[in-house]
Amino acid sequence: MRLVSFALRHSRGIVIPAVLAGLVSGLSQTGLLALINTALTSEGPSSTSPLLPRFVALGLLMFVSRIISGLLLARLSQNATYHLRIQFSRRILETALRRLELIGTPKLMATFTEDIPALVGALSAIPTLCMHAAIVAGCLIYLGWLSWTLLLYLVPFFVLGVVVYQVAMAYAMRSLTLARQRHDSLLQDFRALTEGIKELKLHQRRRESFLARCLEPTAAALRRHNFRGTTIFTAAQSWGQLSGFVLIALVVLVFPSFISIGARPLMGFALVILYMLTPLEVMMSALPTLARANVAVRKIEELGISLAAHTTGGAAAAAPALSLNTLELSGVRHVYRREQEDGDFTLGPIDLTLHAGELVFLVGGNGSGKTTLAKLLTGLYVPETGEVRLNGQPITDRNRNFYRQHFSAVFSDFYLFESLLGMEAPGLDGLAREYLVKLQLDAKVSVEQGKLSTVELSQGQRKRLALLAAYLEDRPVYVFDEWAADQDPQFKEFFYLSLLPELKSRGKTAVVISHDDRFYHLADRLIKLDYGKLHAGPQPLSSPTAPITEVIR
Repeated sequence: MRLVSFALRHSRGIVIPAVLAGLVSGLSQTGLLALINTALTSEGPSSTSPLLPRFVALGLLMFVSRIISGLLLARLSQNATYHLRIQFSRRILETALRRLELIGTPKLMATFTEDIPALVGALSAIPTLCMHAAIVAGCLIYLGWLSWTLLLYLVPFFVLGVVVYQVAMAYAMRSLTLARQRHDSLLQDFRALTEGIKELKLHQRRRESFLARCLEPTAAALRRHNFRGTTIFTAAQSWGQLSGFVLIALVVLVFPSFISIGARPLMGFALVILYMLTPLEVMMSALPTLARANVAVRKIEELGISLAAHTTGGAAAAAPALSLNTLELSGVRHVYRREQEDGDFTLGPIDLTLHAGELVFLVGGNGSGKTTLAKLLTGLYVPETGEVRLNGQPITDRNRNFYRQHFSAVFSDFYLFESLLGMEAPGLDGLAREYLVKLQLDAKVSVEQGKLSTVELSQGQRKRLALLAAYLEDRPVYVFDEWAADQDPQFKEFFYLSLLPELKSRGKTAVVISHDDRFYHLADRLIKLDYGKLHAGPQPLSSPTAPITEVIR
């Protein structure tokens, strides 16, 4: 039911016609089978000649409906893959950042690589299953028309076969669900393998321990659960085939001894049951695909990525950013659980006002909440309590996307796109080249039609490229999260003594997370965080040798 509901919600326009075409094809095949049985049990050519036009008509109907169903299936497969990927990507973009951080990259990637292909395979199988289900239903109706008595005798045996099969399916589904959970863990191990390759190569015992305690047990558990589920499915399919031949044996060898039944019904029952074995086998062989798809739907629903449940203002119009007068945080608090630590970490309450053209340094120890405050400030995190106001206007879910358009940020865990996306303006390439020269990247990177020639650079050089992209965005507020941490002295001085003063002269507000205390005197204000709290103190002096101070106003 999960899969059917999902299919109707996301591919109704193709699934329904494909299902109808499959049903027509299945019923026409049943009609052909009935005509064949009638012809086999007829008394001569005179009684079979009227059947020929019906046979031709049903054959053409089956042929056309099968073609239509096949074409729709091909379209369904490609369209479903495209729409599922795009829709899931849009939902990720509309989901709150904190929610995505809690889900984790491995689970999101598993959805793209495991769940969506499973759904596509099942959606493509639905029309075919409906066609074979129509064949089976038509065959049962025809059997009832031949002899209701004989069919009623067969029903208990048929029900017994179905019950045994369903019990086996339940056990197989349990194994597949466990396998899907292990797949998420395996992706996490693969991520550790690729991102931690240097540390693993440098430490043989760590490498061996990683294989023995992490990767190999997870892969073995995945293999075990998949093998168990597949084995049960195989046994269930064999049981289904055996059940079909048992039914034929009952009809031909057992029931005639105590039921008065003619040769025509007996031949019809044997022929129809034998014919039903193929569609039943197809339906049973597709059940693992449907089972995996149901697991995939459940996993996607468990992620909680829904526009209705976790929307963050994505529907708001992307209007141009306003000129900044004031940006206020009033009583803002944010609570989240810190990794590998007991208890919740609370940032705030924060009361802070930023003004246009102001240069603010945000300082404090590691884990004090600086990056969290930056994410609250930029609208990436939603405060649990308190209010954020832009030029006096409260920020809510309805205008949060618009609010974010006022910020350019380079976070410490930034991602560098290969193109200057969203900045398709005349003269962009020329302006970018000017800053590549200033950042001494012109010998390594070129720009053509907004596309960077490479991003495969050192971490410090990549940060300079991220700085270039942020600068070209030309927004009212800039946030830099320890940008200078990976830079040599020359570019630290460029950042603090050239870039930041230039932004200030253009009326931009800059919030700089920094540990470079020798540049603190350049700030208009220092804001120090200590375990999520702001502490008041005197203003910074204009001397570069002035001691570090704690300032919030």
